[in-house]
Amino acid sequence: MELLARRFDTDQTVRLEIADGRIARVTAVERRRSVELPRVAPGLIDLQVNGYRGTEFNSPELTPEKIAGVVRVMDSFGVTRFCPTLTTEHFDVLHGCLRTIAEACRSPEIGRRIAGIHLEGPYISSEDGARGAHPREHCREPDWDEFERLQAAADGRIRILTMGVELDAATDFIRRTADSGVIVAIGHTAANPAQIRAAVDAGARMSTHLGNGSHPTIHRLSNYIWPQLADDRLVAGLIADGHHLPPEVVKTFVRAKTPERCILVSDLVGPAGMPPGRYGSSLCDVEVLSDGKLVIAGQRELLAGASRPIGTGIANVMHYAEIGLDVAVRMAVDHPAELLGIEPGGLQPGDPGDLVLFDLRESSQPGEPPTFEVRATLVGGEPVFGRLEGVAAGG
Repeated sequence: MELLARRFDTDQTVRLEIADGRIARVTAVERRRSVELPRVAPGLIDLQVNGYRGTEFNSPELTPEKIAGVVRVMDSFGVTRFCPTLTTEHFDVLHGCLRTIAEACRSPEIGRRIAGIHLEGPYISSEDGARGAHPREHCREPDWDEFERLQAAADGRIRILTMGVELDAATDFIRRTADSGVIVAIGHTAANPAQIRAAVDAGARMSTHLGNGSHPTIHRLSNYIWPQLADDRLVAGLIADGHHLPPEVVKTFVRAKTPERCILVSDLVGPAGMPPGRYGSSLCDVEVLSDGKLVIAGQRELLAGASRPIGTGIANVMHYAEIGLDVAVRMAVDHPAELLGIEPGGLQPGDPGDLVLFDLRESSQPGEPPTFEVRATLVGGEPVFGRLEGVAAGG
C-alpha cells in the first residue's frame, strides 16, 4: 500500500510505502495543489480510557465483545494503542474485570491494541475533592497481597497504578510496585510536599491528570501541585479537553514541566458519547451536559471523567500553550510510549504501520482552538477506520 500525505512534523508531502505491517519507504514528493492532503502521524497512544458510549471497564457486565467495541471507537479517534483504565471498586469487581480484559487480550486484534492496564485506585485518598468521583466506601490502604491477586487476574498486564502517596505504608508499597515493573503514578492524593518527594524517591514516575482529582481549596504554597511540577523525575498526565483545566493552567503546567515531560490523556468514561442526560456509572450518577461536559449529577462543577478524545487535547494544547503540532503530537505518541517502554511509532522505514491521517481545521470563532478531525486510521498497515480515497494507491 502507498499513502500520500503531509508529515505532521515538517508539513512535507511524502509517499509512504507500507509492506508487511511496517513502513517500507518514505519519499518526498511535490505537493498536489488540487488535492487537500491530510496530515499523517504515528497512531496515538492514550494511557487513560475508562470506557465509552455505555461501556465501562469497571462494570461487572464487561465482556470481550464490549472491549472490542471500545477498540473500534478508538479507531475513529486515531488511537492505535491505549490503556483500559479501572477505577476504585470492590475487589471482586476489579478482579472480574481484569480477568475479562486479560481474556480479551488473547485475541491478537485486541491484544496488540492494549498497551497495558491502568489501575486508578483503589489505594487513593478518601477525602472529598481528592477522591474525585471515586466511591469513598471503596477507597482503601495499599495492600500488596491484594495487588498481587489483581495482577495475577490481569495476567500481568497492569502497567500503571495511580495511588494516593500519603497513605499508610505507601512508600514501601511504591518501592515494591516499581520494582515489579509497574509504573506508579501519583493521583487522587492529599499528600504534603514531603510525602510527594518520598514517593518519587521510592520510584513514582508519573502524575495522573495533574491538577484534577484535587481539593477545591489548597494552601497557596505548601500543597501537592508544586512539588509534582518541580520534580523532573515525574512526567505529568494532562487532560486538555477544555473542561478539566483552564487554558492558562495548561499553559503554565506545560511550560513548567516542559513538553518533553508532559503526556496527553483523554480520561474518557462510559457515558462519553451519549446524548445529554443523566446516567448511572460505576463511579456515581453522572450527567452529560449540553456542551459534552461530564459532571457528578445534580451540579455543574465537579467533574466525573471526560467525553472528548485525545485529538481534542492535541488541538487544545497547541492553542493554550502556544506550541507546534509536532510538539503536541509527541505528547500523545512518543512520551507515552517512552513511559511504557513500548516500541514508539514513527514515520521512518521500519517503523510500525500504525498511522493516523487527520486534518487540523482552524476554528471559525476567533480565539478558539482548531479541531482535530481523523480521516483514517491504520493498524499494521491495514485501514481500520475511514476512507483512503485520494491518498492511497496500490495494495
